[in-house]
Amino acid sequence: MNELAGKHIVLGLSGGVACYKAADLCRQLIKEGATVQVVMTEAAEQFITPVTMQALSGRPVYGSQWDAREPNNMPHINLSRVADAVLIAPCSADFIARLVQGRADELLSLLCLARPAQQVPLLLAPAMNREMWAHPATQRNLAQVAQDGAVVLGVGNGDQACGETGDGRMLEPLELLDELIAFFAPKRLVGHKVLVTAGPTFEAMDPVRGITNLSSGKMGFAIARAAREAGADVTLVAGPVHLPTPRGVRRVNVQSAQEMLSAVERHVQAATVFIATAAVADWRPSSASAQKIKKDGSGNAPALAFTENPDILAIVAKSAHALEGDLFCVGFAAESHDLLAHATAKRTRKGVPLLVGNIGPAAFGQDDNALLLVDADGHRELPRASKRVLAQQLVEEIALRVPSRRARVSD
Repeated sequence: MNELAGKHIVLGLSGGVACYKAADLCRQLIKEGATVQVVMTEAAEQFITPVTMQALSGRPVYGSQWDAREPNNMPHINLSRVADAVLIAPCSADFIARLVQGRADELLSLLCLARPAQQVPLLLAPAMNREMWAHPATQRNLAQVAQDGAVVLGVGNGDQACGETGDGRMLEPLELLDELIAFFAPKRLVGHKVLVTAGPTFEAMDPVRGITNLSSGKMGFAIARAAREAGADVTLVAGPVHLPTPRGVRRVNVQSAQEMLSAVERHVQAATVFIATAAVADWRPSSASAQKIKKDGSGNAPALAFTENPDILAIVAKSAHALEGDLFCVGFAAESHDLLAHATAKRTRKGVPLLVGNIGPAAFGQDDNALLLVDADGHRELPRASKRVLAQQLVEEIALRVPSRRARVSD
């Protein structure tokens, strides 16, 4: 999608073994359309060579404030003035301390100090040993750089090069890429709390079998990611799918429709937007067998009784109407035919302001889709595109229909 097309990123590397990740990060940034100017500290050059970073970025690497390639001998000024953002990855504990102190005795910290702070944001991807990360001095410094305007992207947890395990790992390149894309995304839903349901439900017949459907959850997960990028606080209630949780999204895993309803009821009271993308099973076995149902050799299938599952969207929408709150409900309809007629009828029946329809067999498990938006004024098609693009378009539509909450956030 080239989501960073037109963006020029100064990628700074301070000393740390996580410099090896910076090579892949540079590559990922360029794949998304960004141009990348690498600036390295002397310590960083002990872990990865400027030659490697030059080959990956396609630009000469800078490491000295006395670089003679700059006619005015001011790379700290020239490099910072053309950047859309400065990303330090890895950002060592020492470099964080340098930023706090306003040190400017080498090019990268000098560049950070000299950048126009209101126009060129500074993003930090810390990387260090778990004890260094937890040390009070580091935590004080992190709080101070954040107060000074830097964006601290957090750390991962896991095995470290020293052989220990814990917090302090630099985020993975794709995680940092997601963070950068999110940073540049328009913040249309700031102040909103968005609750999304996604995936299928699984209704158990016995300990090994059950009723489900082909929903992959990809559309719902893409919507949760897009809503978070738009500035919302997002909770995702997910049926049984094997998808990574979008960065910055709170995830609640469920299996059955009844579990999904319970999770939704726990979280919807705080929500301002509810997006029901989950393909909830319409029925469940009236009672699940405690043991595997065995074939008896007769050729006859076991007799099963079914009970209708709760209509989660209708329950939430009815509650929102009764309470006269400001919850904006969005429903989804996965149909096999007559999409407009079924989606229109479902919107009226559910009592929601916006219903999103799609042809289920053409969308389940796919990376792309086509959507039909139905509201009180009529309908509009979103042509087939990636679910990522459609999620962004849908979030933009929702943002146009819900009141801004920026004023409440600043109060």
